[in-house]
This record gives sequence, structure tokens and C-alpha cells, in this order.
Amino acid sequence: MMAGGPGAARGREAPRAFTAVVTRPAGQSAALFAQLAAQGIETLEFPLIDIAPVEDAAPLAAALASLESYALVVFVSPNAIDHAFASHGAIWPHALPIGVVGPGSVAALARHGVAAPAYRVVSPSSSADGDDNGARFDSEALYAALESELGEGAFEGKRVLIVRGDGGREWLADRLREAGAQVEAVAAYRRIVPDPSIGAWARVHALLAGAPHAWLVTSSEGVRNLNDLAHEHLTAAEIAALKRATVVAPHPRIAETARGLGFDSITMSGAGDERIVRALAACAEAMRPAPAAPLDQPASPNPAPTRMSASNDTNNVTPQPAVAPPPLPPNQPFTPYEAQKRGSMGVAALWFVVIVFLAAAGVGGFALNRKVERMDARLGVRQQANDAQVSELRGKTDQALATVREVDSQFSQLEGKLADAQNAQLALQQQYADLARNRDDWTLAEVQQMLSSASEQLQLTGNTQLALFALQSADSRLAASDSAQALAVRKAIAQDIDKLKAAPSTDLTGLAIKLDNAIEQADTLPLTGEAPIAHATPHAPTPADTAKVAAATGEPRWKVWWHEFSAGIGQQLTSLVQVRRIDNADAMLNSPEQGYFIRENLKLRLLSARLSLLSRNQATLKSDLAAADAALGRYFDASSKRTQTVRELVREVDQGSAAVALPNLDTSLQAVHQYKSRS
Repeated sequence: MMAGGPGAARGREAPRAFTAVVTRPAGQSAALFAQLAAQGIETLEFPLIDIAPVEDAAPLAAALASLESYALVVFVSPNAIDHAFASHGAIWPHALPIGVVGPGSVAALARHGVAAPAYRVVSPSSSADGDDNGARFDSEALYAALESELGEGAFEGKRVLIVRGDGGREWLADRLREAGAQVEAVAAYRRIVPDPSIGAWARVHALLAGAPHAWLVTSSEGVRNLNDLAHEHLTAAEIAALKRATVVAPHPRIAETARGLGFDSITMSGAGDERIVRALAACAEAMRPAPAAPLDQPASPNPAPTRMSASNDTNNVTPQPAVAPPPLPPNQPFTPYEAQKRGSMGVAALWFVVIVFLAAAGVGGFALNRKVERMDARLGVRQQANDAQVSELRGKTDQALATVREVDSQFSQLEGKLADAQNAQLALQQQYADLARNRDDWTLAEVQQMLSSASEQLQLTGNTQLALFALQSADSRLAASDSAQALAVRKAIAQDIDKLKAAPSTDLTGLAIKLDNAIEQADTLPLTGEAPIAHATPHAPTPADTAKVAAATGEPRWKVWWHEFSAGIGQQLTSLVQVRRIDNADAMLNSPEQGYFIRENLKLRLLSARLSLLSRNQATLKSDLAAADAALGRYFDASSKRTQTVRELVREVDQGSAAVALPNLDTSLQAVHQYKSRS
């Protein structure tokens, strides 16, 4: 026979590739997949945790908006960093220290532009000798690094912000509180259990059937989710194979969780993609089968004889070495011819037995070979039938899943319709309750609405006539009811009507118009230094006829002439010089440019007084009117008719605004509320 038979071909079959099942959240392992591919390791993305935004992002946004009030910010994971920076969207303060747990978080900060030495990033470091397996990346190591970097008493009385997922350990927050810090924890994301696809489960079934593989779990919650999903989707044999599979964990706490759930083979890798790749490569090397002998190696010149096992199971036929023949006996002494003849007959009989035995063995081997061929044919037919059944089951499974999805959709629609029906029922109940009220309740509701509107209008506009009309209308509405409560409300309304009638009537609109007139005339008012001087130009009088004057008066002509001459000189002198009394000397020092600002300040005072009048602010109104009147008397010409008119308008507004305070309708409103509470 040739050395390359079917058995040898099966012995030289290429071993199946090692597969690493990565359970990180979807879309977060691209760099790890690239490094594993470089090592020749196949990967299967089988996420055990999904990361989703928090339902209420207001606490996170409020905390990130007031970063200047914190002395330290701690991010517990790269997911917390990505979600926080996606929400923050601003430049991180250079002076604010940041604490992170591991190298993955340091890389996440670097992706967002926050890295040493421009920023102060505190994280646990590797061991001094460079052995990464000796490094710990957890809350305990981070707290030690914070104390070493910032000092033991650096947290006393300071505010510390911890950004994490929903839930999580409280160890670091408790240690910081014990150190005197005011710790605030906000959630940046939430973790949910994913639903792996059918294709992913198919590959998991194939791996658990015996293919070399290892599971990478990066969180304790992921290990618990794997255990729960396995009990839902795997058979008992597959669960047992899963518990025997190799589990790679980057932290001792994750390894303890896996060991507590029944996983047998656990490998510690340490944090970081590089350590994880080295650990998975070591697992792949350990599971790699020993290399087969080269095909061109010459066979042994004296191969050991083999024997077949006597078992009836043809699939378990195992070649075994035959027992070595015993050594030949020593040469016998010379015997006569008869003795030799009897010996030759015994040898012939022995050869006959051997030939018969060999013939029987050939026939048995032929029969056994035919039986093996028939069994192989049966196995092939059974395998085809199994494949057809599996395909049919897959089709039925897909159809069942489609039916389940359709039922879920219909159920969701029914839930929506049920919610709409419940809302409609509540609306009908409310309408029925409204319609069930009696006539007195409806009348009281109308009266309350009328009183509320009248009170608001009275306080806003000061219109007492409108409020009085509303009270009288409400009283007429209650007059049709003979209940005791309605009578009490009418008494309260009567008291408010008396108060409104007794209140002095104030014409706010007329007073506001007077202030508007004063504001319009402010630009034309003359200042004290701008008053015109009468007779500033000397005018010579017409000389009179001295002869006629002397004849009429009977005085000498020289005396009449002298009198005329002296009177003319006096008139000329008085026209050149004029003396006036000014009480405020500063008013004469104002330049024309300053006069513009004096008039503008006066108008601002009058505008403020107008606003105070309309808002019934008595104190501010009096103050603004007094200031405006003082400015008019100090800087403007008191002898001017316009100035006198404006001051008169200001005085009229001051005198007419004495009754700005208006009564309220609290007595009627309180009576209505008491009536409703009793009913």
C-alpha cells in the first residue's frame, strides 16, 4: 500500500483557526480587532452590554456647565468620557485635574484633545519594572494615585465630580467623602442587556461544538449577562462546554465573578488592548495542536506490525502493536530418517493450518471492509437527512421569528389603542363630572371668573368703574339663588362695592396727558442764562419842541431844554445796564452744550413720573415730580411763560395723584373660596 491513504489524509487535515469572542459593547473594539488580526486570530463580536444615553441628561449638563466650582473630576470609563464630552462640547479648563482608571480612559481623553502635559491627568501607572501584569487599574489604585499626586489633604472641603454610568461601585465616592470632599456623582450613560443576532448565536454554537476559542469579558456585569443569556439560548451540553471554555479577564474582580458563576479556565490579562492581545495569543498557542510529520519523511525500514482491536464498533478501530515472536529454540541433535519424515509431516500440517487461517482472515477482512462501506453510506444518507432537517428547522425558526415580530407589532398597536381608550375614558369622566354640577356651582364659577377678571383689571389699569360694574353684575347673578352661602358672598360683594364707591376717583389718563404735554414743551424752555435782555440797544428819543413845551408849562425855555436833555441821558444809561436777581449762580455757568443734557434729564424725570403714575407707585411718583420741579426752578428762566406753564402742569399732577392707592376685591374673592371649599 502507498503511504498516502485516506487515514493519512485525515491526519494531515489543517487545524481549525483559534477564535476570540469579544464581548465589549458594539463598535468599541476596532483597534483590538486589528491587533488580533495581525496575530492571526479570528474574532467574533458578541456584545454583552449595550451603551445608551441617559434618559435625563439635565444633571450631567448642569454639572459640566459649572466645572469651575469643582476641584477634581473623575471619569470611571471611556464611555463616560465620550458621552460627557459629546454633551459638554466646550474647551476643558486647563487648571482642572482629571482622574481616570486605566489606559483606555487616557486614550479616550486624548481623542478629545485632553492629554498631558497641557492638562493634568491622574491615573494608576504600571509597575516600575515594566511588567504590565503587575499593574492594577481600578478605584483603589486611582485613589492611591490621587493621594500621591495631589496630596492626602487635598480633598478637604473641596467639591469632586464623578462621571459614571447608571449605578456602579460607591467605593471611590465613599473614600473621597471620608477624606472630607463633597462628592457629586452624575450618570453619563446607561447599560442595557443586548439581544445578539441569530448569526452570532450560530457561530457560538459552532465554537462550543469543539472549535478552539476563548471569551474576552471586560466587566463583571458582562459575565453575569453571559451566564443569563446562556441559560436562555444554550442547551445543557453547550452550557457545560461554555463553563469549560477559556475566559480572559483584565481585572481580578471580573475573574472572581466568573469563578463564582462556575467558569473553570480563567486567564488574567491586565488592562489595555496590548495585554489582552498577548493573553489571547498565549491561549491560541496553547490550544494549537502539535505539528504532524512531514509528508516527504521516509518510512521506517522495519515497521512494527499492528493488530486490530476486537471491538464491534468500526469507528473505534485503533491500530495496536503486535506481540513480538518468541526467540528460536537451539539446534536439535541429529536424528534418523523416520524421525525426520515424521517431523516433515508435522510441518506440512502446520503450514496447512496457517494457510486456512490466512484465507479465513482474508474473507473476514473483505466482509469487514464491505460492512464499513455500507456504514459510511448510511452515515452519509443520515447526514444529508440531518442537514435537510436543520435547514427546514432554520426556515421554520425564521418564520416563527417573523411571526413573533408581527405579533409584537400588533401588541404594540393594541397597547397604543388601549392607552388612547383610557385617555378618552378619563376625558369622558371629567366631562360627566362637569355636567353633574348643579346650577349654584355653575353660577358660583361664573361669579368667581367675573371677580377675578375685575380684580386683575383694577390692579392693572385702576379702572374703578369697570370693577364696580363687575361687582354689580356678580351680585345680580347671585340674586337668583336663595342659599345661605350665596347670601354670604353677596354681603362680601356689597362691602367691596361700598369701598369702590367711597374710593376717590383719579383720572390717571388725564394726569398722564399733562405729563406728556410737559415732556413735549421741555425742549423749548429757556434756561436762566438764555433769557433775552430788554433794551439792550440804546435808542435816541425824538427831541421835543421846547418852545411849545415852555409855552404850555409856563417855564423858561432853558429849563425845559435842560429837563429834556437830562431825561434823555438817563434813558440812555438805563438801556445799557440791567440788574436782575439770580438765586442759583450755577445756572449762569451752564454752556449751551450742557443745556441739552439738562433738558434731557428733565424729560427722563417726567417719563419716570409717568410710569410711576400708571403703575400707582406713589413714592417713586412723588420723588420724580419733586426732582422735576426743582430742576425747573433751578436751571430754567422763572419769568418765562413756558416755564411757568410746565411747573403748573407738574404741580397739578402732584396734587391730583394723592389718591392713587386703590381698594381691592379680596373680601369677595375670599367669600367665594370659602363657599367652594364648603361645597
